[in-house]
Amino acid sequence: MSDLYLVVGLGNPGLKYADTRHNMGFKTIDALAARSGVKVKKLKCKALIGEWDLEGQKVLLAKPQTFMNLSGESVRDLVEYYGISLERL
Repeated sequence: MSDLYLVVGLGNPGLKYADTRHNMGFKTIDALAARSGVKVKKLKCKALIGEWDLEGQKVLLAKPQTFMNLSGESVRDLVEYYGISLERL
């Protein structure tokens, strides 16, 4: 198992949803990324991701690019790809 933590912010992709309550998860990831200097731009497993080194601990920030109802597909793929335990999700 990986020693990586995964923090996922849920939302809906696209400008239509950008400033809606449905995108609070995306806004949270954006705020964490801005405070830490992380760029959440790499596309992997149907999500935009960025890697954060938080005091020596690796943290993966993710914004699934599936719509909210299908975000589990992206999260499952990230967990499997990186070997993340559910306790670190």
